[in-house]
Amino acid sequence: MIDPSLLGGALTGRMTFRPGAAPVADPLPPGRHGLSFAEGREAVLVVPEDLPADTPLPLLVMFHGAGGEANRVLPHLVAHARARRFLLLAPQSMYPTWDIVIGGHGPDLERLDAALSRVAEHFHVDPGRLAFAGFSDGGSYALSLGLTNGDVASHVIGMSAGFMNTFTQSGMPRVFLAHGRSDSQLPIETSAHTNARRLLESGYDLTLQPFDGDHVITPWVVARSVEFFLGLQATGTTAPPPN
Repeated sequence: MIDPSLLGGALTGRMTFRPGAAPVADPLPPGRHGLSFAEGREAVLVVPEDLPADTPLPLLVMFHGAGGEANRVLPHLVAHARARRFLLLAPQSMYPTWDIVIGGHGPDLERLDAALSRVAEHFHVDPGRLAFAGFSDGGSYALSLGLTNGDVASHVIGMSAGFMNTFTQSGMPRVFLAHGRSDSQLPIETSAHTNARRLLESGYDLTLQPFDGDHVITPWVVARSVEFFLGLQATGTTAPPPN
């Protein structure tokens, strides 16, 4: 077994970004903003109208599925961001899916750190309401990064996620898992139920939300995950999933 202390922080998935610092630049205007990098696809930041100027802002980071892009996942969340007034960041993987799925942490982790730092230059991000969320491979990425960096992500939302890959864990974010009972790509018994057992055994505050459906993003599940993120519904540890 590899001792995580022998690896560099980036190799274990540890981030350098920390929320809570005061912004150093003016807020970006409402709308869609592209955050570009030296190479690869840009991250997309959605800034809602009428954000409060005197209080830290919630931020939800949404990771797309394999072969996806920001435009595939943003439509599921933009209306919620505008109605609830939270910042919405959609990174895009360098390759067809996220680096950790392909073989280990690399350019996607570095680009996420950079994107979050740029958001924090313009907005005061609330450390207590910073969610890592994702669908499918993006859900696996959100779980893996969120548990590794629980001192950065306060909430982790995995929609139809397959796995969690963590060399080390820091902090105790609240976790929301949603999964279709008839998921034909990632069966609930070998993904969500397995992940839920590991989380419960480790003492995480877990909300498990099964739903009737296949490997899809379901509107009412998205709405419930947003309520979970913003503390608008009761949360708590679920009963262990069936064996």
